[in-house]
Amino acid sequence: MTAKKLCIMGLLIALTCVATMVIKVPITATGGYINIGDGMVLICAVFFGPEYGLIAGGIGSALGDLLGGYFNWALATVIIKGIEGFAVAKIAGTSDKGNFLNIRKISACVIGLVWMVAGYFVADYIIGGSIAASLAGISANAIQAVFAFIVFVVLGFALYKAKIQNYIE
Repeated sequence: MTAKKLCIMGLLIALTCVATMVIKVPITATGGYINIGDGMVLICAVFFGPEYGLIAGGIGSALGDLLGGYFNWALATVIIKGIEGFAVAKIAGTSDKGNFLNIRKISACVIGLVWMVAGYFVADYIIGGSIAASLAGISANAIQAVFAFIVFVVLGFALYKAKIQNYIE
């Protein structure tokens, strides 16, 4: 791994962690919280590719859990958000860097966010042991998914207009 890739990876992990921690709305039914970190996971995946989506999504989001005191969610978060970032990048592809929003990228984000909601449904059940709490978590995670997509569109469009894609390998 080159020094440039390592620096970008560290920056994306930190940005994902901060986005996960900056706004936290607790979900009392599950013991988790709503955050906008998924918006950064989507940005990392779409702009930087599967390797960055996997690492920044998994590690950055899990660091947000650890630093925010949600220790019991960190392992689930590494798995769920890491797969989310990897899958979104793979589905979105990198062939169309000249177009920020297209049907493929939108579909990739929607699939990734549906995965996140489903993943936390299962994690809610495993960690909490209650199907009722898991069902209650679906609506909160769906709200998180909507906000994540809005963050992705707004911030992603700004990054696209700033031509960040020209600085990526």
